[in-house]
Amino acid sequence: MAHVSGEVEVMLQAMLRQLFQSVKEKITGAPSLECAEEILLHLEETDENFHNYEFVKYLRQYICNTLGSMIEEEIEKWTSDQNQGEEFGYDTVVQHVTKRTQESKEYKEMMHSLKNIMMIVVDSMINKFEEDEMQSQERQKKIQKEKSNSYCTDNCSDSDSSFSQSYKFCQGKLQLILDQLDPGQPKEVRYEALQTLCSAPPSDVLNCENWTTLCEKLTVYLSDPDPVFSDRILKFYAQMFTLSPLHMTKEIYKSLAKYLELYFLSRENHIPTLSTGIDITNPNVIHLLKKVRLLNEYQKEAPSFWIRHPEKYMEEIVESTLSLLSVKHDQSHLVSQKILDPIYFLALVDTKAVWFKKWMHAYYSRTAVLRLIEKKYKSLITTAVQQCVQYFELCKTMKADEVLGHSKPCGNKQKTFYYSGQELQYIYFIHSLCLLGRLLIYTQGRKLFPIKLKNRKDSVSLADLLVLFTQLIYYSPSCPKMTSPGHLENYSPASMVTEILCILCDQKECAIECLYNNTVIEALLQPIHNLMKGTKAAPNCSETALIHVADILARIASVEEGLILLLYGENMSSSEEKSMACEENLLDDLLNFAATPKGLQLLQRTGAINECVTFMFSQYAKELEVSRHKKFGYGVLVTHVASTAAGAVALQSSGFINALLTELWANLECGRDDVRVTHPKSTPVDPIDRSCQKSFLALVNLLSYPAVYELVGNQGLPNKEEYSLREVPTRVIDIIDRLIILNSEAKIRSLFSYEQSHIFGLRLLSVVCCDLDTLLLLEAQYQVSEMLLNAQEENTLETSDSHRDFIIDSLSVERNHVLVRINLIGGPMERILPPRILEKGDDPYPWPMFSSYPLPDCYLSDRVTRNADLKQDNDLGKLLLHFKMSDKQTEWIENCRRQFCKMMKVKPDIISGDALVELLEKFVLHLSESPSECYFPSVEYTATDASVKNESLSSVQQLGVKMTVRYGKFLNLLRDGAENDLTLVLKHCERFLKQQQASVKSSLLCLQGSYTGHDWFVSSLFIIMLGDKDKTFRFLQQFSRLLTSAFLWLPRLHISRYLPIDTIESGIHPVYFCSTHYIEMLLKAEVPLVFSAFHMSGFAPSQICVQWITQCFWNYLDWIEICHYIATCIFLGPDYQVYICIAIFKHLQQDILQHTQVQDLQVFLKEKALHGFRVSDYFEYMEILEQNYRPVLLRDMWNIRVQST
Repeated sequence: MAHVSGEVEVMLQAMLRQLFQSVKEKITGAPSLECAEEILLHLEETDENFHNYEFVKYLRQYICNTLGSMIEEEIEKWTSDQNQGEEFGYDTVVQHVTKRTQESKEYKEMMHSLKNIMMIVVDSMINKFEEDEMQSQERQKKIQKEKSNSYCTDNCSDSDSSFSQSYKFCQGKLQLILDQLDPGQPKEVRYEALQTLCSAPPSDVLNCENWTTLCEKLTVYLSDPDPVFSDRILKFYAQMFTLSPLHMTKEIYKSLAKYLELYFLSRENHIPTLSTGIDITNPNVIHLLKKVRLLNEYQKEAPSFWIRHPEKYMEEIVESTLSLLSVKHDQSHLVSQKILDPIYFLALVDTKAVWFKKWMHAYYSRTAVLRLIEKKYKSLITTAVQQCVQYFELCKTMKADEVLGHSKPCGNKQKTFYYSGQELQYIYFIHSLCLLGRLLIYTQGRKLFPIKLKNRKDSVSLADLLVLFTQLIYYSPSCPKMTSPGHLENYSPASMVTEILCILCDQKECAIECLYNNTVIEALLQPIHNLMKGTKAAPNCSETALIHVADILARIASVEEGLILLLYGENMSSSEEKSMACEENLLDDLLNFAATPKGLQLLQRTGAINECVTFMFSQYAKELEVSRHKKFGYGVLVTHVASTAAGAVALQSSGFINALLTELWANLECGRDDVRVTHPKSTPVDPIDRSCQKSFLALVNLLSYPAVYELVGNQGLPNKEEYSLREVPTRVIDIIDRLIILNSEAKIRSLFSYEQSHIFGLRLLSVVCCDLDTLLLLEAQYQVSEMLLNAQEENTLETSDSHRDFIIDSLSVERNHVLVRINLIGGPMERILPPRILEKGDDPYPWPMFSSYPLPDCYLSDRVTRNADLKQDNDLGKLLLHFKMSDKQTEWIENCRRQFCKMMKVKPDIISGDALVELLEKFVLHLSESPSECYFPSVEYTATDASVKNESLSSVQQLGVKMTVRYGKFLNLLRDGAENDLTLVLKHCERFLKQQQASVKSSLLCLQGSYTGHDWFVSSLFIIMLGDKDKTFRFLQQFSRLLTSAFLWLPRLHISRYLPIDTIESGIHPVYFCSTHYIEMLLKAEVPLVFSAFHMSGFAPSQICVQWITQCFWNYLDWIEICHYIATCIFLGPDYQVYICIAIFKHLQQDILQHTQVQDLQVFLKEKALHGFRVSDYFEYMEILEQNYRPVLLRDMWNIRVQST
């Protein structure tokens, strides 16, 4: 035992008194000792002054003195590990250090010492408390003796000492109480023992080892002949229900339910019969009803808290209840002599089955109740149905006044001390009616039907029960109206059935299954038909009953399905419903095709895309599930659909884009209604508010180049003189006008949140312009870079006569980033993009801003130099030697491919520059002269430079030429004059390909002329050929005969006559429906985590892959890797395009998973270059993919062409 000085002991006692004094109200208000302990354990979470308590300060200092040095050592160790390359998050470090501390010897010794110290202090406080208590009692006795007329009851003295008793109750005392409760003990001893038991904390009682024995004895004592004693036992039960948590009250409840079950099964107890009725002045009946009411009260309270506890607790309560209510006595004697079952007594205290209503309300408990009823206690439902049938038969055979004799509880307020057998039957019927009405609301409840009844040949189906309910409205008499405030409950069967049927009407699924059929409707309408024929509606039918039926029919007619049923009958209704359901199911199934590129092409070829997208939007608007994509939204479907021109048009016409932009505007400009206070964030701020993030990603998914061209191609900006504050953008062109190109005061004034909204627009521009075709289109139509430069020029301050400084703010920083991104081409090692965040220190943004071209040199990487002439390399010489022509074509081709693979694995860098040119020329020339290798026929082309010189390129192509030459010069691979040469090459290519195009009429913009984007493959090849236009075009003519040209050179198959006409009209390129389709298939098999990440992000791998492939990985790979990508596909086959993309995703796996977590995967893949990826590093992996998948891939690639007949 630790030694504590007197001074420290006094100090700690004072600290504890301060703590308990501060939390006195919370502790004294706790219902049990266990709850008081919980309050203390969670005090830090609930008490804002927690850390100001002296005792808490003492503990913190004690821990710091004991363990402080050890904790610091652990943190230093982990910090050093992090510096050595092992990266750990803050939470990980805290968890590790905490775990190591708790496992340490020092911690265990500290806890042992602290425990001993506190035991000494607490024992001292308790002793002092007992001394004070004894002195107080002595003073009290002295005062009582001085008062001649004073008196004190047992209860008063008990309560005076209850505090000390409750905290002194121990395990050994329970056995003593058990002995004292024995019936053989004197009455006074038993009473005192019971009083002691009631004073003890429930948690102490239930945690005692003898609790099971006590529980059994308490069950026996409930039948004690001494009414006072049994009442006190019942009060103990009530106290335990009130003060104990569920796992304790569950045991009490089961004990009481078991007692009642045994009570009713015992022949020794005098349970009333149906013929004698119930006299509630009888002491035995009073005691029995008290027990049933206590049970029922707990039944109604338990659902409010049992969801917070393990399911088994709830199931045990449910099963013990159903077991009790299923008790049946021997039915061999006459009905009049029938002994009343437990359910009669429960119906007396809870006539409308409120307990069952509450149990069925939550799915958590409803599932358990219905499962147990179906497996073991279906008799409960059977007897309920039997009661309803018997009452209806009684209504049909007896006169109204005789039936009312069975229904006196609803009208007789004079006679309240005796219930006859008829009245008990009626009360049980009402209870059964309410129970069945609640059961029918739920699908699993309806599945319990049909029910087989005794003495009845046919089972009672769901429709039979609903017809029975309907007939009860007509045949059962109306109860007299209650005028007394104490009798406001309406127990009229007609009113109660109407209430049940109205509830079913209000829930569509219930109504369809229960009411929308001819049998039930005819039963509702039958009395009305009778009245129209001039006959009596029904024996006891009143005007009130007809009003009830009218209410039900009105509710049915208020729904379209119900109205059709009433007007045309079930056949018409069901056929129309089936037709609509069939159409919806068909569209839903068809929409599954949109989840893959090949499936989407099939939808467009068959003309079903518009209907499917319209259906998707209608479901989206209703927030319903579409094709099992509910979990992660509609992102994947929308991304696939928006990757094609026809899909984008369908999204526009369906209203999807309108709805998306309206939602965006509401979040961006109007804000959420529930957000009233904005907490400004520290620098750097999030450029896009959390409320707008979903809309931002949806726009990123939507705005692929095919979609952008169809939605804004050839359209000018509105550029209005004035914009209404209430004017909401509904088209993509409006978003560009209002958020991106803010070139007028009118646009700026129209925005409530100018800075936030413009940053949103600039961020969107940054992402969509990563697609170089989109960039060129926006630049050609709207001069985006000029607008940004002008905005930067306006955002300056004049500091001297000849110098102006840029104002550094969030908008200027964002514009600077976008300007560098859209004007500088290069891979991860070739260009430097300025950050979007400010740095700490005196110079928060060291990157130079500019308002005119050229860009500052600091954004150009100095690592780029022209590749040296590598022909002198011995390995390269051997490689070129193998590429000399041979008579054995097949053998030569395979040998070249083998040598290429070998060199790519060993010395990939030598495959570049002049050497690469020579390799490509020789290999393609040889393939183009081999009939077995040629896929497309030879085309005669005789045009000269002079004949094409006067033809014009599109503005997009012209800007693309400037961009290409700028990049080529940066790489030191192109010279002056290259711009004219590349322009001539592109003009020749357009003329050459036009000879092979089909005539097609289409509403799609992309099919109304030449290829809409820039020819990035020709531009890449022009740089590879070092700007030699003749060599470039000659190579392209030869290359155009090979299958690989269809997948590397995208304009090659633009409205090409070699494709089937329906493929041409769909506007979908084989790269999309073939290459990227297999990229997604292989990704799912080879890199499943990445595939799942795409699905969870609502983004499709196909969209980013099409973007990579279309622009030949410009801005994503360094030039040497672009050369290797092109060379690999030419040498090894077009299927390597698929394998390279799979290798990239494998390379990016960790990054993709990380960005999926932060929900910006789309932005990451579009904006970030492929750092660290080298084609040569994954050659062996790609060879394995080739072995596994080449037969399937090449077969599908070979089949893209129209088949000759």
